[in-house]
Amino acid sequence: MGVVGGDESTGAPRSSQFLRSLQRSLTCSMAFVAKLAAIALLIAQGAIAAPWDASVRQTTHRVRSVGPKGTQFQSYHPEPVFETYGVEGVVHPLAKRGLPSTNEEAAKAFLEEKLGVKADALARKSGHATDVVANEYFRQKINNIPVANAVANVALKGEKVVSFGASFVKPKSVAATTPKLTKEDAIAKAEAAVGGKYNNWPTALEYFAKDSDHVVLTHVVQVQNAETQEWYEAFVDANSGEIINVVSFVADASYRVIPFNVQSPTDGFQTVTNPQDTVSSPNGWHQYGTTTTTSTSGNNVLAYKSSSTTGTTSQSSATNNYVYTFNAAGTPAANKDPATVNAFYIGNMLHDLFYRYGFTETAYNFQRNNNGKGGAQNDHVLISVQDASGTNNANFATPADGQSGQMRMFTWTLTTPNRDGALENDIVTHEYTHGLTNRLTGGGTGRCLQTTESGGMGEGWSDAVADWTEWNSAADRDFTLGSYVYTKNIRDYPYSTSKTKNPLTYGTLKTRTEVHDAGEVWATIWHEIFAALIAKSGFSADKNNSAGTAGNIVALHLLIDALQLQPCNPTFIAARNAIIQADANRYGGANKCLLWTAFAKRGLGNGATTTKTDSTTLPSGC
Repeated sequence: MGVVGGDESTGAPRSSQFLRSLQRSLTCSMAFVAKLAAIALLIAQGAIAAPWDASVRQTTHRVRSVGPKGTQFQSYHPEPVFETYGVEGVVHPLAKRGLPSTNEEAAKAFLEEKLGVKADALARKSGHATDVVANEYFRQKINNIPVANAVANVALKGEKVVSFGASFVKPKSVAATTPKLTKEDAIAKAEAAVGGKYNNWPTALEYFAKDSDHVVLTHVVQVQNAETQEWYEAFVDANSGEIINVVSFVADASYRVIPFNVQSPTDGFQTVTNPQDTVSSPNGWHQYGTTTTTSTSGNNVLAYKSSSTTGTTSQSSATNNYVYTFNAAGTPAANKDPATVNAFYIGNMLHDLFYRYGFTETAYNFQRNNNGKGGAQNDHVLISVQDASGTNNANFATPADGQSGQMRMFTWTLTTPNRDGALENDIVTHEYTHGLTNRLTGGGTGRCLQTTESGGMGEGWSDAVADWTEWNSAADRDFTLGSYVYTKNIRDYPYSTSKTKNPLTYGTLKTRTEVHDAGEVWATIWHEIFAALIAKSGFSADKNNSAGTAGNIVALHLLIDALQLQPCNPTFIAARNAIIQADANRYGGANKCLLWTAFAKRGLGNGATTTKTDSTTLPSGC
């Protein structure tokens, strides 16, 4: 979501909103109270299922306020099982029988045995291999139709399974396979309910498992509203026309730029030459296919300031020079070109960095042209600078692999002159990271961080990566977010290893139920991990050298590896276990006890449960 964000505790659109709409300054606004009242009404009317307690609902449900009218919808995602098998792993069934197999065949055989399902109940969604493990993703099939929210993932290392997750269902009833509602009628109902327009992305027929243990047939329709910056996937009951579920895709040469490893204009601009990584972007940042551009448009990113994507910034003088002077006393409008160039630079730097750590073409990254390396293409990131549709925020929309991610950067009105979010690197990084986490969790669908708890971790990963990029030495240090545009820390506490400065623990999730609040807890845990790994293994300034052994390199590997292992809509506990397993996969468990110590310091120790009670215990052997 964005830096500020809607009120996620009441299901406001998941716009990756970075701050929280100045919620800290405008505590208990009338709109917020009205939303709480609306939720209370829904509970009273039985619209929010009982008798789950709040901690369980956070892991399986989410209430969203959708569209201009703020219509309330509740989404449901069956709670996944997630198992990890450590360094040893478990031999998959085909290998036990001495049979050769592909990764897909091995994963299917394991799921058939583990879940007790037949082969025709498994539909492969996607799969890819990293330099350590192979990841395979499946959906449950009933009557040869996929069940949208019943998914599974398996990680393989050679002949062994190292982890698996699944949220398959055993329904009481299943709707017929033939819809009564036409596709056109479904589109009309989705548009009316969500308050937007169908975007012409092909519709689909999919089953959807309800929390009543019934499976309904749905038309899946994408609807967008440019004015409200919303982009939803609506699941319309193909018989009754009811909106069953909504998935939000929005998570509130020479270049003169703010260097990648610092925060904002107050740190100074530099002219950087040929910053592209030749492995991640072998044709540079301005070429895709046979087309070469002379503006802030290329294979990975298109940055623009206009009502259309044609409003890019052109080179300033000689070929491939994008050198514009920033005027600190000027308005955002007067600094349009340096802001657009900076957004283009940071977006590309993040593409190249993440590519080195495994976010590649086959792992569902964002590129216009995949250069024949597999995966879906034509999905480079579109960055709208000084977007006119909002202020004091930012957001990122992450549809499935093959559709462009969309980042909107707004101006901030808290200073005179106003300030531009595209000139604060940690905000751009926060937003782009939503694309990373939403694509890698669940195999490129963009559907797997949709519960309150997993959405909160999505905010946390975004803060954590911003923290990581600005960590510049082996010294422990605190990190604050948004200090340029907001003039102070956007979050409640600085990210710090000091529990005096930052007291957040897993147990505070009992009261921190808004996604940004939950995200602060998750990012605090990651800050502990970063500091501990750097203290143990040192720091490398060459952050693109993913073959390095320094602590910060190890940390980013674990973050990105674990995203691919964890189940769809993970809990804090499942995500913790995925990180431990990622270390077992890549480093043979060399950092196991260090990681457990970091988790335990913040209450996510070995005895932690979904009741959100702190545990500081370590597993045996640590």
